[in-house]
Amino acid sequence: MVNFSLLMSDKLLNKISRQVTRYYRLILLVNLTLVISFISWSICLPAIALLRQHHETPDVLRYHAQDSLKDRDGNTWQVVLFPDKTQIDNTKYYLRLVGFPGINSFNHPQSLEILTSEGNVLTAKDDYQQSAPAPNVGQYDLTSIVPQLPQKGTLKLAVPLQENRELALKIPREVLTEWQLLARELEG
Repeated sequence: MVNFSLLMSDKLLNKISRQVTRYYRLILLVNLTLVISFISWSICLPAIALLRQHHETPDVLRYHAQDSLKDRDGNTWQVVLFPDKTQIDNTKYYLRLVGFPGINSFNHPQSLEILTSEGNVLTAKDDYQQSAPAPNVGQYDLTSIVPQLPQKGTLKLAVPLQENRELALKIPREVLTEWQLLARELEG
């Protein structure tokens, strides 16, 4: 009889042990699901627009939006939107594109074409028609375009480069948000 009851209690303990193990595995699975869900949710949050500031002169602080973006060929470009408030009646906006020296050279004077996600084509005049500070630097007057930028979506920039090449650069939603924030901060 004793052996039978020991055998029964061993089976009962094994059964309880398996159930406890399943319970802990279920708890672990639920916790992992929650952690993964939280991480993926936090990664997908909208980007926070970041404006940079610099001292133009010791007494003058200027704001600009600056980002590093890759073109369709994998080349990195510095994309800088900045205001020029030297004229009292209105603020002028310029977009400066800077490629890596020796790899990309602009073909001045050429207008910059901006394609919105709605299909609108906007054209910006080359600000370096006469001379550029370096062959890898382009600057375009976006004063009339900034108010026309879409509130949502993306932009595509296109401008001819030397050697029959074209710069094709996508401006993501986060960068467009920075540009709009810069304009709001200066106008408001």
